[in-house]
Amino acid sequence: MRIAVPTGVSRYLVTGGAGFIGSHLVEALVHFGQHVRVLDNFSSGRRENLAHLAGSLEVIEGDIREMTTVQRAMEGVDYVLHQAAVASVPQSIADPLTTEQVNVAGTLNVLLAARDACVRRVVFASSCAVYGNSSVLPKHEQMPPEPVSPYAASKLAGEGYCRAFQQVYGLPTVALRYFNVFGPRQDPHSQYAAVIPKFITAALSGSALTVFGDGRQSRDFVYVANVVAANLLACQVDDAIGQVINVASGECHSLLDLIDHLRKLIGDKELRVEYLPPQPGDVRHSLGDIQRAVQLLGYVPHVDFATGLRETVKCFRQRLVQAQGLTSSC
Repeated sequence: MRIAVPTGVSRYLVTGGAGFIGSHLVEALVHFGQHVRVLDNFSSGRRENLAHLAGSLEVIEGDIREMTTVQRAMEGVDYVLHQAAVASVPQSIADPLTTEQVNVAGTLNVLLAARDACVRRVVFASSCAVYGNSSVLPKHEQMPPEPVSPYAASKLAGEGYCRAFQQVYGLPTVALRYFNVFGPRQDPHSQYAAVIPKFITAALSGSALTVFGDGRQSRDFVYVANVVAANLLACQVDDAIGQVINVASGECHSLLDLIDHLRKLIGDKELRVEYLPPQPGDVRHSLGDIQRAVQLLGYVPHVDFATGLRETVKCFRQRLVQAQGLTSSC
């Protein structure tokens, strides 16, 4: 893999930078000596995700739906890593209007402000959800999108705006279609939380793991460090401009396989599992073709599923034993 280290010193804006993926991006950029600005309304992002970086970055508390706030955050910026979003299929089904306002209108604000500020590149966090329930595996970027949720539709719209701004205004954009990202700092407490943090938290507390469906549904789980590397590469590689690129691990695991891994890591062979009916809008199987990322970016998922899961469990364990309010990089 090409070394995903920024060359020189540039100014980065990370929208949603206090969130799960955003805070890992911020941490990496600070580590590499870049100037970093975060725009976050802290509706789902957490201040403690950035506490260990205090003094090394600028934080603007605000909403991407507010154009004047986005314009202020964009001043002097070279690169935008646009992570801010309503990032949940169930939440989008419960409230499609807010999903549209944040993910579509908010993204349009970001692109307009980036165009007017002459930003060098915008990297947009899209989603594998745009592929829908197609039986074709692995999912590749030439497939026709078939969104089956408001969330997926909003991400596809964001991709469309990126493409339009590239072609009409010459704003360099890259859309990265994330598969199922996991790792430290992922929120396990929201009713819309992703499956891995929910399962780990339940397993560590001795609660039952809730499976919607039969557990044989599969996902391409990609560790957050791999996603960070893909974003940094997308800022550096000119061949990525104007492209839509999968960011995945290139392998899939069923929920039953995930539970088996957790049994071994946590040392509890009697993990209880509760089965409930499938959720509307859920995709049955997901597996990403990463050839375009490999060829264009030089991307290789250098942290595999087992290693990433072990690191994630370790971090969740540490957080459980820490006193309330104690900051942690996990």
